[in-house]
Amino acid sequence: MVRQALELTRFVSDDEDLQEKVLREALCLISEMDLRQSPPAMAQKIHRLLRSLTGVDDPYAEVKTKFNTLALQLYPELKEKIASYDKPLEAAVLLAIAGNIIDFGVGFTVEESNVTSAIKEALTASLDEAALVDFKQSVGRAHKILYIGDNAGEIAFDKLLIEWLPYQKITFVVKGGPVINDATIQDAKETGLNELVEVIENGSDAPGTILEDCSDNFRQLFADADLIIAKGQGNYETLSDIEKNIFFLAKAKCPVIARHLNCEIGTMVLRKNSITENIKVN
Repeated sequence: MVRQALELTRFVSDDEDLQEKVLREALCLISEMDLRQSPPAMAQKIHRLLRSLTGVDDPYAEVKTKFNTLALQLYPELKEKIASYDKPLEAAVLLAIAGNIIDFGVGFTVEESNVTSAIKEALTASLDEAALVDFKQSVGRAHKILYIGDNAGEIAFDKLLIEWLPYQKITFVVKGGPVINDATIQDAKETGLNELVEVIENGSDAPGTILEDCSDNFRQLFADADLIIAKGQGNYETLSDIEKNIFFLAKAKCPVIARHLNCEIGTMVLRKNSITENIKVN
């Protein structure tokens, strides 16, 4: 969080006095935080402070548009590649996870080459067969599917997957306001996702899904859904202890999450929420 505060301020301003002010105030805020909260809950407070001090409502707007444009350029070729695979759904899931590399929460170091490398890696990888079968069966049984997105640019990769799902049953979720490079309704429009499925805002500006911070409308849709697909670490950090039929699609980007998922850093993960024993699909 300290790194994000300094990187973001340097990104939007060359004023060293402002950079120092932001850094000091961020450190003060962090010193008072309850560290038992989820990382997205703490990051929400930090990024609200950053937007307030810098006077920039959406500091990542430029990079979000850049990666939306890149993803759309790659989209036609990737759509053809998926269709050519023996297991197109698995390829679509892997590419959706590959899109999770577009994450400026881990640093201002994401380049186009990182995205193309992630795509190449995804197209030669494979998923746990049991998890994939379970995912297919859950999709087939579901009547209402909530797909909770993560980052701008990445949502174009989500679109590739949604096209292989019963998208008439899907409602896609974006953030209620700017935070890091998380996708908002504007990004859904830029990538054309809103033309494929219904897209709603969750009413929150946290880089995850903190249910008590979300709108009543979102919470009702969350409760009514019999299948939830959640992208990225932030959603895993905030939803993995919720008793709901949730499949997490993400890359493990830090040691803590890698240990929790029992995998290596960088692993592409399709993982069903373990707290589902009492959940029944209507």
